[in-house]
Amino acid sequence: MKTKCYSVRLESLVSISDRAYKATAFDGSTAIIPKSQVFGQDYDVQKSDAYWISAWILNQKDLQYSDKKEALFDNETGRMLPSYQIERHKPHKLEVQNVKPLDELKK
Repeated sequence: MKTKCYSVRLESLVSISDRAYKATAFDGSTAIIPKSQVFGQDYDVQKSDAYWISAWILNQKDLQYSDKKEALFDNETGRMLPSYQIERHKPHKLEVQNVKPLDELKK
């Protein structure tokens, strides 16, 4: 099964028990998040620590996050699934405009 996750930048993510983390955002908001809903660290972010957290648990908590960066994770393996998007390009015809040939280019 797939789980939609967001990359959340956090000030700290501290383990408080065997089953939960205490997450603190940069605005001071905190939330208790189950360990099963944290899918690891996002290593693409370099200025601060970011973690992949499931979207449905973030909707229930009062934690500051952005939904700009999202990914799908496999629940069984905990790995990120490849994401790709198929776009089809359909060329459009250009209409001929009134163009006069240059005399310099004629043979």
